[in-house]
Amino acid sequence: MSSVDFFAQDKIWFEKPRYDEAERCFYEKQPGPSEETQDAGANSILQDIARARENIQKSLAGTTGTGAGDQGELVSRMKTLEQENQSLHKVVEDLRSALSKLESRVAVLEKSPVAAASAPAAPCTNGTATKQQKSSAPVDEDDDDEDDDFDLFGSDEDDTEAEKIKQQRVTEYAARKAKKPALIAKSSILLDVKPWDDDTDMGKLEECVRSIQADGLLWGVSKLVPVGYGIRKLQIACVVEDDKVGTDLLEEEITKFEDYIQSVDIAAFNKI
Repeated sequence: MSSVDFFAQDKIWFEKPRYDEAERCFYEKQPGPSEETQDAGANSILQDIARARENIQKSLAGTTGTGAGDQGELVSRMKTLEQENQSLHKVVEDLRSALSKLESRVAVLEKSPVAAASAPAAPCTNGTATKQQKSSAPVDEDDDDEDDDFDLFGSDEDDTEAEKIKQQRVTEYAARKAKKPALIAKSSILLDVKPWDDDTDMGKLEECVRSIQADGLLWGVSKLVPVGYGIRKLQIACVVEDDKVGTDLLEEEITKFEDYIQSVDIAAFNKI
């Protein structure tokens, strides 16, 4: 194989420099970014920067105003606290002065018992204190005479009269106590009276129960209550005096009518 045939069969790009040159010329002829586009981009950046600066300035101005407002509020609150503190100091001073005056008065009263006795009458303005002071001297002059006439052991006549008065008061108290009515203890009782069967005459049964009479016993209302299987029981109320009538006596007297009554139960018992 000759060299020509070898190069003909080999895949070699002999014209690559021409293609490179043609590509370079193509790109050189392509229009690049215009100046107007570059200016527009620069202007937008400058606007963003200016807007950012303005925002920063506004934020700084707002912070400064808020700080000034807070400082003003703090100053006003401090002034108010100072005024309150001054008023409290004044109140404390007044209390101290009043306490010192009170201590001095107490000391004076402890030293002079006579002054202590006459001190409460000084503030009176209706003239009673003056009258007491004026009338105190004659009383002191007459004390010696009264002491001379005083009997140490008293007289028998006074003792007798006091004993009579005491006895009279005791008698009057006993009479008033006797007139008051004595409280009577009473109870309200509800009885369940049961017959033998449904053939029992309930009217006759109630008549038998109400026939029981005793001092301190008062019968009340009654009614028939169904029990079952046609049988009814008599439920009757009564009021008794506890000292005179008891539940045992009632049960004993009622169960004596054994022809009509089977049993007696206490359904309710209340004190009146």
